[in-house]
Amino acid sequence: MKALMIQGTASGVGKSVLVAGLCRLLARNGVRVAPFKPQNMSNNAAVTVDGGEIGRAQALQAFACGIEATVDMNPVLLKPEADCTSQLIVRGRVVGKLESARFREDRQQWLEIVQTSFDRLCSQYDVVLVEGAGSPAEPNLRAGDIANMGFAEAADIPVWLVGDIDCGGVFASLTGTLAILSASERQRVQALVINRFRGYLSLLDDGLQWLEQQTGKPVAGVIPWLPLELPEEDAPYRLGKQPGKAAASLHIAVIACPRMSNCDDFDPLASEPAISLRFIHRSDQLQPADLVILPGSKHVAADLAWLRAEGFDKALEHHLRYGGRILGICGGMQMLGQAIIDDTGVEGGGRIAGFNWLDITTQMLPEKTLKRIDATAAWPAGVPVHGYEIHYGDDHPDPALFPFSHRSADGQILGTYLHGLFDSGAFRAAWLAEMGVTTGTGEDHAHRIMASLDTLAAALEQHIAPDLLAPLLASRIRHDEYANKAATDATNHSHSSLRRE
Repeated sequence: MKALMIQGTASGVGKSVLVAGLCRLLARNGVRVAPFKPQNMSNNAAVTVDGGEIGRAQALQAFACGIEATVDMNPVLLKPEADCTSQLIVRGRVVGKLESARFREDRQQWLEIVQTSFDRLCSQYDVVLVEGAGSPAEPNLRAGDIANMGFAEAADIPVWLVGDIDCGGVFASLTGTLAILSASERQRVQALVINRFRGYLSLLDDGLQWLEQQTGKPVAGVIPWLPLELPEEDAPYRLGKQPGKAAASLHIAVIACPRMSNCDDFDPLASEPAISLRFIHRSDQLQPADLVILPGSKHVAADLAWLRAEGFDKALEHHLRYGGRILGICGGMQMLGQAIIDDTGVEGGGRIAGFNWLDITTQMLPEKTLKRIDATAAWPAGVPVHGYEIHYGDDHPDPALFPFSHRSADGQILGTYLHGLFDSGAFRAAWLAEMGVTTGTGEDHAHRIMASLDTLAAALEQHIAPDLLAPLLASRIRHDEYANKAATDATNHSHSSLRRE
């Protein structure tokens, strides 16, 4: 099997995580595997080794494979800026905006680009694991589809369909999805997967028998609910799900603006035993907080207006008056400055007044900054720090503060353009010590993520039917055979050339 596509009955059923787990499973078994998502919609993006941006989930999946992420792994990325408008990124670069009214017509032109990226990955790897988007059973989106069955049919690859039992209604969602598909699409579905099961598996026996009889499809596996520390691609699933920590010595509130981006920046902080971190979306939820974080934003001007409309400006002034601290990341930092000047119309044009708490003025530039950082921090300690920048706009950062860009005179407010800066354990521990927390673990967050991926891979290997995994694992054998044959052919060609000479 050269490729397999994981589709789901809805958004949030676990497609991204299951693809990451399968990537890790195959990689641990010696299969050269790569992830692929034809079309993604997310404001959580990552910078690739070839200098573009892709969805954060595909970066995680590449990490699970043990390879660098490239733009081929997510050739079309839509980053929502408003209810009906998204920034359109093709092969890692911004090419314009997409209006929802023309979504069905405009996306058809991307199929050839998507197919080219997929074919390139197939030529480089033993197996390509493809992730679908949302659900394949949306009648209003099926014409011209390139994200689900439209791509699966064009690429001629099998599909596993995933449903989430933890949300309830899994049997109805699986059978209902299959009922809406065309005959050829139903034929393409090789197996069904039930995700996030809690309890005794024997309680499902009758339901599984009914499901297989009703659909004529085998159940590939029932995957248990697992306590994983993996970045989520979409922030809404986080809100209200952060358990409190009674013994926490540092309380952090992250303001979840409507267009918040790169929300996984805060996972390393939330994983620290001494930190209680909450995502909030109302100003009356701000306290208690020692530190308030303004995260990245896909549309800084709109989120800044929302903050003022919701009364966060007054709540933050009160927070500062009583000694609280604020950290702005990327767009969040731009909001803390004097003004944002948008002469080129990146976010609609004009001059927008900031909160005026940092001595900076941001000039929006037509070209987006995309770069990865691997360096040594200048403050608060000379320790390794890494991450990536992905933003419009420029100012004049203070190199003495790197990886931070700006700090208020009283030291209460900091700003940075660097996403992922807390992933480095040594830097996180140094920064936490500056915040008065001396019990930071100092563990690189990548180690925590890989531990979760290994846990997930082991669970998939245990719970997925061996006869369905076997073709994926056998790809390694075929690759080895092909490599040996290629080496033999090269040797024979060399000998034959010598004889001709």
